[in-house]
This record gives sequence, structure tokens and C-alpha cells, in this order.
Amino acid sequence: MDRLGDEVRRRLREVFALPLSRRELRELGLSDNDLRRLARNHHLQRGWNHYLDGEVEPGVARIACAQAAYPQSVVSHFSAAALADLRIWVDKARHDRPQTDAVWLTRSPTANRNQRREDVVLRRAGLPDANLVRQSGLLITSRARTVVDLARELPEREAVVTIDSQYRWPGVRRARRAVATADPGSESALESIARLAFVNGGLPAPILQAQFWDGWRWMPERVDFWWPTHRTIAEADGLAKYEADSATERRRRLRQSHERDQRLSDLDLEIVHFGWEDAVVDSSKLVRRLSEAFTRGQRRTGETPAWRTAPLPLTTHAA
Repeated sequence: MDRLGDEVRRRLREVFALPLSRRELRELGLSDNDLRRLARNHHLQRGWNHYLDGEVEPGVARIACAQAAYPQSVVSHFSAAALADLRIWVDKARHDRPQTDAVWLTRSPTANRNQRREDVVLRRAGLPDANLVRQSGLLITSRARTVVDLARELPEREAVVTIDSQYRWPGVRRARRAVATADPGSESALESIARLAFVNGGLPAPILQAQFWDGWRWMPERVDFWWPTHRTIAEADGLAKYEADSATERRRRLRQSHERDQRLSDLDLEIVHFGWEDAVVDSSKLVRRLSEAFTRGQRRTGETPAWRTAPLPLTTHAA
């Protein structure tokens, strides 16, 4: 830098901590010959057409330059794990293993579609502020978000290496149990709470969102919970489903619910309805009611109806 003017050196020292493009550096008074000489003498590092202070750790500099090349991106996945020193293991024998040596970035869901090159992998996802931290001057995903992103990206036996390495986090055991219990078939908070009550009460895991065959078509009704072995259905009935602006509409909804129950009863099944109070206030009574229904259901001698798991509603999100 000795050949540069005093003003140029002063301005460079102010901004050297940030990756700068060739155009930005030329605006500061550097020529292409200056850039080549500074890079050759290791005063600058170059990547993705950006330049950074040569004293920055090379791995960090590489990630920083890639992030600068993709504005409004966040360092994520394997790159965030490397910066946070998270334990990672990827089976090198797997032919479809991810490009762990590339720089991984996440952009907003409205950005261009996911991209995968040899040197950079771009993902799209919503990232709330709570999922972001700054490290080494870079905006990266938090440790918790990084672990979740890797768990989505890797097969179970590889992901568990990273998850287990964070088992010392406060509350992580509770979080892991919650994730293990999760099921995308739950369509309401009440259904999720009820499933946990079933698990804690020692009941077998139910099928979620089942449909039945009535002899000539799949019935339009989807039941919340279904235990085929016990011929028992459980329905989570929040009162909101019966609320309406008029008494006529409320009666229509109640009649519709009764007719639905009748069609399901015609299949020779046990039906148990419950609400918020049953699942939250004292779930032991609900567990007992279901256990009694299981006993009655197993006494039924009719043929178990054909059933299937109804397709989940489509959701649009970027990963």
C-alpha cells in the first residue's frame, strides 16, 4: 500500500473490513494494477469479484465475499455451522451428499429460485430476526436455526450428529422430544395438544386425518384421530366451529355435524368428541374415555371399514 496516496490509504482503512467490488475500489482511487499488486502481496483477498482485507481469516473472507455478491443474503446451513463451530458429519460415500465446501446462503422467499453451484448454494426461506445473529461481522443464522436447517438437509443418521452435539443447550431435550412428537397432520392447536395428551396418557399413536370408504366412494369427512385396531374415532371440537352470525346458521352447522356423526356411526365405529377443557384442564378423563371406547370398539364384530390417510392440504413455502 506504500504507493497509494495518503487519502486513498485512509479511506481504505475505513472500509477494508467489508468486502468491496472492483467498481467500489476504483471509486476510492485504486487502479486495476493496484488491485492486482495488493492481491499479489496478500494485502487483499479476492472472491466472487469482491475484495477484502488480507488479514481476515481466509475461510471467513471467502464467506464474506460470497455474501456480498448476493445482497440481502444470510450465511446459513454448513457455512453457518462452520462459523459457529458446530459438529458436522456427512457420509462421503453418499453419492448425493451436499456440497459442504460451498458457501451456503439463504435469501428471502421472494428471491430467485434455489441455486446450486460448485462454489455457492442458495436457499430461500423466511428468516425472522430471532433466527439471526452477527458473527465475525457477518449476518448468519443462529445456532438453533442452523441445527434445524441441517436437520432438514441431511439424512437422519447424519443430522443427529449435529443435534446431539448441542444436547447441552438449556431445554434442548424438551425441544427434541417435542420435535419427535410433531406430526404435520395436526390441523389445529387443539389437535396438537390432544396428541401430546394421548402420548402422555399411554395411548397408542392415532392415524391423523383419515377418510373412509362407504362402499362406492371415499367419504368427504376426514376424522381428526383414528385407531384402526380399536375401531375408534376421536374428534377435536373447538366451539369456534359452531359459531355463526345467526341462529339459523348455527343450527345448520349443528345439524351438519350430527349428520356427519351418523354417517360415521353407520360404519360401526366408536366416536369420542372432546374440546379444549378435556385436553387441557384434565386430560386424564379424556384418556379414560378413549380407553373405554377402545374396549367397546374391540368388541364390535363387523368388518372394519376401508380407510386411507387423506392427502394433506398443499402449502407453499420455500426451503
